[in-house]
Amino acid sequence: MTNELIEKWNKKQMRSDIPEFRPGDTVRVQVRIKEGEKERLQAFEGTVIARNNRGISETITVRKMSFGQAVERIFPIHAPVIESIRVVRTGKARRAKLYYLRKLRGRAARLKERETNFGKKNQNNG
Repeated sequence: MTNELIEKWNKKQMRSDIPEFRPGDTVRVQVRIKEGEKERLQAFEGTVIARNNRGISETITVRKMSFGQAVERIFPIHAPVIESIRVVRTGKARRAKLYYLRKLRGRAARLKERETNFGKKNQNNG
């Protein structure tokens, strides 16, 4: 009985506006920041290096370079502080966790773009 109630509550709390993305993709996460009485949005754009769990407790780890310093943030996807998540570019990754990018610098840390069929016409037919 309790398990059903928890599942029902979790489904109600989960967001439906999350785009499909994978590790290696570059995403822009809009986060609500509260400073005193005011509230503003702050963008955090970087490469998804990990996606953990499933369901209500799902998190993503996003890594970016800021003034030569690497910054990583862990975002709970279904939290109300997340305003939106937008996929900026798709990256080609052959593994689920891209922790090896932490050791790489500059051009070595770049990922190739993944071919997607979104909005492309069938190129085989003339």
